[in-house]
Amino acid sequence: MSTPTASGAKDQVARLLTLVPYLHTHGEVRLDEAAAALGLAPEQLLSDLKVLLMCGLPGGYPDDLIDVDLDALEGPEADGVIRVSNADYLSRPLRLTPTEATAIIVALRALRSSAREETREVVDRALAKLEAAAAEGSAARQIDPGEEDPDRLDLARLEADLRDAAARQRQVRLSYFVPSRDEQSERVVDPRGLVTAHGFTYLDAWCHSAEAPRLFRLDRIDEAEVLDTPVATAPEPPRDLSDGLFTRADDTTPVTLRVEREARWIVEYYPVEAVRSRRGGGLDVDLLVADERWLQRLLLRLAPHARVLSPTELDQAFTRRAQDTLSLYAGPA
Repeated sequence: MSTPTASGAKDQVARLLTLVPYLHTHGEVRLDEAAAALGLAPEQLLSDLKVLLMCGLPGGYPDDLIDVDLDALEGPEADGVIRVSNADYLSRPLRLTPTEATAIIVALRALRSSAREETREVVDRALAKLEAAAAEGSAARQIDPGEEDPDRLDLARLEADLRDAAARQRQVRLSYFVPSRDEQSERVVDPRGLVTAHGFTYLDAWCHSAEAPRLFRLDRIDEAEVLDTPVATAPEPPRDLSDGLFTRADDTTPVTLRVEREARWIVEYYPVEAVRSRRGGGLDVDLLVADERWLQRLLLRLAPHARVLSPTELDQAFTRRAQDTLSLYAGPA
């Protein structure tokens, strides 16, 4: 019984990522033997080898691309042996710029938050190796210097400082932007660890200002000072965000907005609980609001392309606020 031929660009990329190290390890190998080892039909493997011909180093010139001897695999004189050349660089240690290394770590953490348990184990091993290399300073020896992205590197340094503070159980003073209140805040926190969800990394910590655990998105932290004072609360592991990021607190109000196409951008900028599409490109958006003043400012920005569906009293409050605002522009009677 032959192996079914897989299809789709995503599947093919996955097969090529498996095929390349296999060929590098085994050297010359018969097509049927390689197909059996990789769990593919020989026809599928031959098709993938033809794609491999177009892969290689950046540039795309003949000397940059991997060479596969197709005459040995097709035609009357074929012996069925896979021979790959011009791929010596595959045996060289991987060398990354600091920006590339940071991007891989961030991408792996984002992948972990939505991955299955078996995939998480693989991701965790890869992350452990990358982070251990960075922590021990070996990353600096293995990574080629290149163009540095200051913002990304600052975020990586912030992440390293916060991980260290959590490990040493030291308090951190944060300058943090709170989007739900549209204000900058200063607070001291007891860090518990870093967690990742929806492509963002958060500091999970006990906030002494709120007197409750809070999540702080790293790209909204302007300054973080690790203090010499030990944490004042009992150390706890960071929370598991695999079942969702946002939890409903006692001081938040669930609000449903109806927004038109022009205001759809809010679901990408603000944390929302649920989104339902409507005809014409509009949305019904559920979100948690901690401050009614922030909601009114948001609605004034969105007007006339958004309104409150529930609770109705918030819609009435906004209507009064909008009328008061318009009255300021009215001329004398």
